[in-house]
Amino acid sequence: MAENKNDFTQGSLVTKLLKFMIPILGALVLQAMYGAVDILVVGWFGTTAGISGVSTGSSIVNLITFTITGLSMGITVVISRYLGEKKEERVGKVVGGAIWLFLILAVIIAALMLLFARPLALLMQAPEEAVDLTVLYVRICGGGIVFIIAYNVISSISRGIGDSKMPLVFVGIACIVNIFGDLLFIAVFQWNVAGAALATVMAQAVSVILSIIIIRKRKQPFTMKWEYIRFNPEIGNFVRVGTPIAFQEVLTQLSFLALCAFINRLGLDASSGYGVANKIVNFIMLVPGALMQSMASFVAQNVGAGLERRARRSMVTGMLIGGSIGIFIAIFSFFRGDLLAGIFSNDAAVIARAAEYLRGFAPEAIVTAILFSFVGYYNGHSRTLFVMLQGIAQTFIVRLPMSYIMSIQPGASLTMIGLAAPCATVFGIAINVIYFAVLNWENRKPARM
Repeated sequence: MAENKNDFTQGSLVTKLLKFMIPILGALVLQAMYGAVDILVVGWFGTTAGISGVSTGSSIVNLITFTITGLSMGITVVISRYLGEKKEERVGKVVGGAIWLFLILAVIIAALMLLFARPLALLMQAPEEAVDLTVLYVRICGGGIVFIIAYNVISSISRGIGDSKMPLVFVGIACIVNIFGDLLFIAVFQWNVAGAALATVMAQAVSVILSIIIIRKRKQPFTMKWEYIRFNPEIGNFVRVGTPIAFQEVLTQLSFLALCAFINRLGLDASSGYGVANKIVNFIMLVPGALMQSMASFVAQNVGAGLERRARRSMVTGMLIGGSIGIFIAIFSFFRGDLLAGIFSNDAAVIARAAEYLRGFAPEAIVTAILFSFVGYYNGHSRTLFVMLQGIAQTFIVRLPMSYIMSIQPGASLTMIGLAAPCATVFGIAINVIYFAVLNWENRKPARM
């Protein structure tokens, strides 16, 4: 029945999971294209320094974006839980509290990005030729950060109510506008990095405005009132769930910033090559990312309805789907990384360095599908503190130390630096397996009288 299309507690598990996941995957594909177009157009119509500037600058912006995405995951989980518990009357207050909180955060973050753009670029050890370009990119994106934050909050709310199609529409709009903006500002006006940043902000602004118009015309499964947009107790509920995820994202993105800094020290070709490879990595991580976001909503509804066995089955199903797809992606990335890199640049040295990094990173396409299915399962249970701790462990025990050690070797290989990611993920899977076994053992223990 039509009214049950967003109800994950009944019906075919595989069918429901795929129907919900595919639009999320589509949105992530478009979002990856959205980010990749900047590098692609700068690579073909701008400069090598411009590629490095966009790469380093977007790494800084991604720190903000992924942190906000992590925090807003709390909105998704809480809304899904309320719908599973049939407490629709509380959803409107969650949405109102989210609008109030994230507007305040947007103002604060914008001020910090405008003020500290140069110190951040220097901290990232951006190549001398790319420092000013990095600063320019960060400041322009900082001026429009409110739209970037708004998109993520709107998408989190949509996924929380079981609607994964609207975020696909929103990012599709942004992607089209961004492509048009990049071609106009970079290829025609020759604005290089400034054009890439302006196109990004313009695309997000158009997407957010149109999404609000669309949402207002659609019937929602909750009531929204102006008086809900204020500080209220529901903020504490989704912040408690989202904060550990956000903190993990902060540390993860800081580790990527550190990795970018390690590679920047190897020269402009290595920096630009990593920038190109990083855009390809965004595509490699699409299926695991879609699994994690889908799993959180799917599991939260089933947990709210008391269907724990179905929640566990969804996690295993996600691993099988993601791992199977990941095998093909890993093989292609390993053997034909140069073909992928050639899409973004016509500089032979940049292409070679990008392919070098991808050879080490390729196994991540398989192992991350397993890890992110675990993560989505635990997020759906609101066990986000564990998710944060395991993320910290794999980042600071394996990924960063291994990346740094590999980067300081004579004739440092980007392949070995790239290999740090799948090594860290395998370590994370081991932690998650142990935690899952402990939870099952505790749940099966007989209660004491």
